[in-house]
Amino acid sequence: MISTWRERKARRRACGKIPSLSNNISEQKMEVRIPRHFLCPISLDLMKDPVTLSTGITYDRESIEKWIEAGNFTCPVTMQVLNNMEQIPNHTIRRMIQDWCVDNRSYGIERIPTPRIPISSIQVFEILSSITSATQRGNHIECMELVKRIKNFGRECERNRRTIVSNGTGSVLSSTFHKFASVKDNTAEELLEEILEVLPWTCPLDTEGKSYLGSSESLRRMVSFTTSGSISRRRNAVLAIKDVLSSGYRRKDFAEIDGAMEALFKLVKEPICSTTTKSSLVIIYYLVTSSDEKIKARFADMGLVSLLVEILVDSDRSICEKALGVLDGIFSVKEGLDKGYNHVLTIPVLVKKLLRISDLVTEFSVSALLKLCKNDEKRDQERSVLVEALQAGAFQKLLLMLQVGCSERTKEKVTELLKLMNNKRNTAECIESMDFKQLARPF
Repeated sequence: MISTWRERKARRRACGKIPSLSNNISEQKMEVRIPRHFLCPISLDLMKDPVTLSTGITYDRESIEKWIEAGNFTCPVTMQVLNNMEQIPNHTIRRMIQDWCVDNRSYGIERIPTPRIPISSIQVFEILSSITSATQRGNHIECMELVKRIKNFGRECERNRRTIVSNGTGSVLSSTFHKFASVKDNTAEELLEEILEVLPWTCPLDTEGKSYLGSSESLRRMVSFTTSGSISRRRNAVLAIKDVLSSGYRRKDFAEIDGAMEALFKLVKEPICSTTTKSSLVIIYYLVTSSDEKIKARFADMGLVSLLVEILVDSDRSICEKALGVLDGIFSVKEGLDKGYNHVLTIPVLVKKLLRISDLVTEFSVSALLKLCKNDEKRDQERSVLVEALQAGAFQKLLLMLQVGCSERTKEKVTELLKLMNNKRNTAECIESMDFKQLARPF
């Protein structure tokens, strides 16, 4: 409970002199003894929020909640079946613990704060009912006050947040967002921002919640939020859009909203935070993996290919995986391939990512390379993609992939790539396999 150096420090203050070596030895053996009834029977630590079960045994709230959440419905001490799961705060024990902490503050023990009583499911239900009623009346001011109450409760502790989420908060707030998103003026804009700040707790939303947030009015308002305002407002809007589109719902409708694709491109080009950049790339991935080739062509015309290639030169694992996934999707159309051919770093970067970072990065890199190389013969350019890939060492890396193993789908693509490159090996200067023995790091 208390470290030895704190004991020595407290005694030096009291005595006003440096203790001798013999005193140090005796002090090291001294410990502050915590009364047994102050200890939680589960964690054996000093209780910070003591609660009593129906069996009359007192535990620390955090410990007993973990016990119950693990599927145990008995009292840990008596092993009696709990008649109910109600946890009654033991204020008497808590005050005794606080008094003991104050009495022993000279040993560096801090007084435990008075815990807040967690929100109950009944309280959440009452607040949500009030929000639904205020929404039907169109009272955005009352709705905003109620949403702020939920947000404040959720910020107090993780238990409150779980209680809020488990009582259908996501669907109610999504319905309220849909209702006030259709208001033409900006009178309810602050309310919408408050809702978007709470919604990430409830992700993934259920079908009902996604149907409300996926409406044309809701999507348009969230797109407008991504283009201006504070960082948190833009981030929360992107997170909500990502959750709506994650199940394949309304992706085409979202792409048809004016400025939606341009807003995502800007968030990647001019990042405001890591979370927003990653979420934007995920949304773009959802769009470019759809069957609509016009969406992929539009992103290519915006300059997304060259932007992602430059990002891939130096990026972390998460960004790498998402950016390569997007590139692989865009390379499914002619416009995307042309942009890839025209960028001098496309092939070197893709080859460099093979067998690096993660298996997903390797799979996307192989898939993107195959799309570029398969269409190489149709081009009337002096610069051959196959030759460039061979010179960058792709052939040896692909052979190594077959040796170390990969998924069946990736293996088929690797085999096809090797066949294409084998025809060009006589015309290109390849890196010999012996050269890899001197590499100090894996590739």
